[in-house]
Amino acid sequence: MAHPHLPTTEAAVTAVREIADDYGLTMTVTDDIGADQTSRRTSAGLFTTVDPDGSLPHEAFVELAGVPAVRVRIFPEDDAEITVDHVEFHDVPRDSVPAFLRSVYGGLAFTKGRFFPPGQWLVVPVPGDETYKEPIVSALTPWLARSAR
Repeated sequence: MAHPHLPTTEAAVTAVREIADDYGLTMTVTDDIGADQTSRRTSAGLFTTVDPDGSLPHEAFVELAGVPAVRVRIFPEDDAEITVDHVEFHDVPRDSVPAFLRSVYGGLAFTKGRFFPPGQWLVVPVPGDETYKEPIVSALTPWLARSAR
């Protein structure tokens, strides 16, 4: 199942805003616009706002208040970093961000553990036969402990 295409960072923020409204979450957005402001453009010169191709990069940081605590950092390179209760998911495609969040807030995400070698993971299945899995390196929060399988 292909996810709807989100051509810009602003389109992704709008999609996240709709999810926040659906689940009754409050949302805070911080926008960084310009090559000298975005995090991955460390080699940009001082006061340089556009990329060499003339485009204006836009990065957004979104915090969703609620349980679980979620932070989304949307990059201009068509990917995102999503943090769910201190578990970081790097390189999530921008088009998959809304489905990822719906899986988390819709109750599809779960923790998985094993005894040997010891470890625990947060697993987020997304429609379209995609699954994101990252290790839990901090203590389990009540939400992570509640979603164990």
